[in-house]
Amino acid sequence: MRVLIIGSGGRESAFAWSISKSPMLEALCCAPGNPGTAKLAKNLEIDIKDFNAIKQAVLENRIGLVIVGPEEPLVNGLGDFFKQDDQLKNLLFVGPDRLGAQLEGSKEFAKNFMQKWSIPTASYRSFDKSSVGEAEKFLETLKAPYVLKADGLAAGKGVVILDNIENARRELHSMLEGKFGKAGDKVVIEEYLHGIELSVFVLTDGNDYLILPEAKDYKRIGDGDTGLNTGGMGAVSPVPFAGELFMKKVEERIVKPTIEGLKRDGIKYTGFIFVGLMNCDGEPYVIEYNVRMGDPETEAVLPRIESDLLAHLTAAARGELGAEVIIKDKRQAMTLVTVSGGYPEEYGKGFTIDGLEELKEVNIFHAGTKSLDGKTVTAGGRVLAITALSTDIESCRNILYREISSVKYDGIYYRKDIGLDLLNY
Repeated sequence: MRVLIIGSGGRESAFAWSISKSPMLEALCCAPGNPGTAKLAKNLEIDIKDFNAIKQAVLENRIGLVIVGPEEPLVNGLGDFFKQDDQLKNLLFVGPDRLGAQLEGSKEFAKNFMQKWSIPTASYRSFDKSSVGEAEKFLETLKAPYVLKADGLAAGKGVVILDNIENARRELHSMLEGKFGKAGDKVVIEEYLHGIELSVFVLTDGNDYLILPEAKDYKRIGDGDTGLNTGGMGAVSPVPFAGELFMKKVEERIVKPTIEGLKRDGIKYTGFIFVGLMNCDGEPYVIEYNVRMGDPETEAVLPRIESDLLAHLTAAARGELGAEVIIKDKRQAMTLVTVSGGYPEEYGKGFTIDGLEELKEVNIFHAGTKSLDGKTVTAGGRVLAITALSTDIESCRNILYREISSVKYDGIYYRKDIGLDLLNY
């Protein structure tokens, strides 16, 4: 199988690492990829917003299977582009079409879908500029904290949680007045759920499904979950508070109704469904759907899949997932993300990264790096995702923090408490 992975971050680096081990693999390309994927695949300098350039790359490299890492191409209709093009429509494609991608592309669509199919989630209402007064009245019916979500894609920054109703009112106006661009033309206000978060990942062909290893990520920039939200500072898998009983509830109450609901709504969904969950005293509630794998959760999840990921992806794209069996490594995985100084606000780029060759006990996934004059330099806010596999969380922590001390670049920062909150479970 000749495979193209679309994307350039840590998630795509982890996909390349996992797929490169498959005996089914004939050739692997990444568009555009990064220095990490370059060691495993042929990187293609392509703008992933340019669907015609993707088509050209697919044809030139005789690609048989396309895997889409980030959400934006899916929300913008890359799946439809492939289905409607005579030269591409028979290729295998892992990812939903534009309608299915609305599970992530529109918070309102997702909440309406959950309500329609009785999938447990927080109570909510959505509003636009014409209904600001109603939105303020709805806020008054809720108890703090207040959750406001931009309806559309906002680069992971469109969810705001506030303790004060006056601040919530101001944020509502700010969002509707363009804080997140068109993504905030509608705002979903919902009840705050008290519990602890985790993510469950599903691969489906529209009928059958595989449940991948679950994960918990760490979104805030600072230790103790303080400071600004980020794209993710680390992740752990498995999650100690997601036992067999809880995961059975997730499968019966959420996974099965989601796939059945999509089918009954006439949405032919092929690809990943990322279910962001809240564990509320042992009961699962959906916070959000994503239509791709998470980042940095992927970097903790894929190292725990012992079976052939490429075989699973190929079967999903062919509609033959029912015959697949996923085998999971029972060990603990933990991922630590290093970022650029100043992230998630202003940060510098182009700093040389030293010490990567000294890392021996971990997997190194490149997230925001590039090659310059024979050196690897920083090129993004999140720079590296380092993953350890071991017997337990404490052992993973020891390995990660010992190994990461060898990595140097100007402004390097990482949280010191990944997994620390889970030691007592």
